[in-house]
Amino acid sequence: MDRATRDHLQRCFVLHRRSFSNSSLILDVFSVAHGRQAVLAKGARQHRRGRPAGGEVLQPFRPLWLSWSGRGEVKTLIRYEAAGPPVALPGKVLYCGLYLNELLVRLVRRGDAHEVLFAFYASALTALAAGKGVEAVLRHFELQLLREIGYAVELDREAGSGRPVVPGSYYVYEQESGLRVAGAGDERQALSGEFLLNLAAGGPLKGPAAKAAKLFTRRLLAPYLGPRPLKSRELFQYRGPDPDRPGTNVGARC
Repeated sequence: MDRATRDHLQRCFVLHRRSFSNSSLILDVFSVAHGRQAVLAKGARQHRRGRPAGGEVLQPFRPLWLSWSGRGEVKTLIRYEAAGPPVALPGKVLYCGLYLNELLVRLVRRGDAHEVLFAFYASALTALAAGKGVEAVLRHFELQLLREIGYAVELDREAGSGRPVVPGSYYVYEQESGLRVAGAGDERQALSGEFLLNLAAGGPLKGPAAKAAKLFTRRLLAPYLGPRPLKSRELFQYRGPDPDRPGTNVGARC
């Protein structure tokens, strides 16, 4: 691809796709410069002489160069090129990628540019493909997503006073205000300072800390996701063994 052509294309990932008419696709794409966009890929399901169908390239988890036109809610795809090989998400780690995609579709408004979140998403996919601490990758992506859409969660200092979180102390997170020091009767909701500082720093999560982090971020996301269940979470209900954690199932991850 020459420089002039690339200048008119956007770096993107496909988050979701569905069939449209007999030969086309409607894509929900995440781009660096224009955020989420709905794009109609005409004829993408048709094989052309000497070329594979566009739908074989326009897949989730593959970096792409895309250009589109139109002023309506659904744009029309003009050109597409692969920007690299697909990110390989083996086995049930694929469900983790689908979970990230669904979070973006549900929580990022169309047309809002999120360059930092785009880079964080690409890095998260790479980390998942490399088998790096899946629990930590998911939790840190969730926190970064909340930050980027305007609902940042401060985990290293108390709300109001701004005092730093201290290892050895316990805290409660209140959705409307933030962290406060735990008091009498808060035992069930209390989070240790060590746990909060590790989560804020993007540290590893294992054992009880991984379970606590999952429950915590799920509570943080709930008001913005609403009552409609995430389809990707249903995939995690498969009760087969998690290859990374013998004796468990992959449903524990999100």
